[in-house]
Amino acid sequence: MSKRESIARYNIIIKKLRKRPATFAEIEEYLALESEIQAYNFNISKRTFQRDRDDIRSLYNIDILFDFSKKVYYIDFDEQPEANERILEAFDTFNALNLTDRLSKHIHFEKRKPQGTEHLYGVLHAIKNQIQIKFVYQKYWEDELTERIVEPYALKEFKNRWYVLSKDLGDDKIKSFALDRLTDLEILNKKFNFPKDFDVNEHYRYCFGIISPNGHQPEDVILSFNAFQGKYIKSLPLHDSQQILIDNEHELRIQLKLFITHDFFMELLSFGENLEVLKPQSLIDDLKSTVRNIQSIYEE
Repeated sequence: MSKRESIARYNIIIKKLRKRPATFAEIEEYLALESEIQAYNFNISKRTFQRDRDDIRSLYNIDILFDFSKKVYYIDFDEQPEANERILEAFDTFNALNLTDRLSKHIHFEKRKPQGTEHLYGVLHAIKNQIQIKFVYQKYWEDELTERIVEPYALKEFKNRWYVLSKDLGDDKIKSFALDRLTDLEILNKKFNFPKDFDVNEHYRYCFGIISPNGHQPEDVILSFNAFQGKYIKSLPLHDSQQILIDNEHELRIQLKLFITHDFFMELLSFGENLEVLKPQSLIDDLKSTVRNIQSIYEE
């Protein structure tokens, strides 16, 4: 059997178990049906299925477990739901892109610079083993390159970019560094102790994006969207703290609790006339001032 057929079979097994747990007999039946549809021979023995489980774990980092009480196989996503959702997203993309070798006329990829993902493996190794790293970094608003030595604590994704949350040993402050703006990554031969009182989830609890202002307190924010925009806000909430206050044919009104940072401010501006800020007053004033400045620029 070709490797192409094997990978296609793995995809079918994952697809089946994503829907619901299944016995081996039910998996066999599903593979037989797909064999007829796709004109391949996906039929396998139980011994081959056990090897497939190992291959699926190796290729996709997806564990197929067996429930002895119910006699069914299943995929467990309870321990790390966010990470596993992303694994399944990657699986869906991989599966779609393997349908054909002639993709250029059917798929349009966004043209953008690489997002620093080549550093992910090295940074993850340093985080897991609590090893300091050194790199050259460039801020967007500065032309000068600076060398940083940091203690990496965690990785965070925001708007398709990856950041490493670290303690900068230059000033002992916790900062986020974008992987696509660092070069010359070096894993140093020096260990560090992860702070016992630091929790990355708590650090970002009231953050929108990657900015977490030191010394500030999160604020209650109330936003009103028209009904059409509200559908998008309900399907993809702005923040984990989002609570719906009003939801009718005219308006979606939500409440958030977070730091009002530049990232959040720019996100609100992107909604334009579809959004009205109701609270706090300081945010209302800042948005109005920014809109007036933008309008004056276009009028000149």
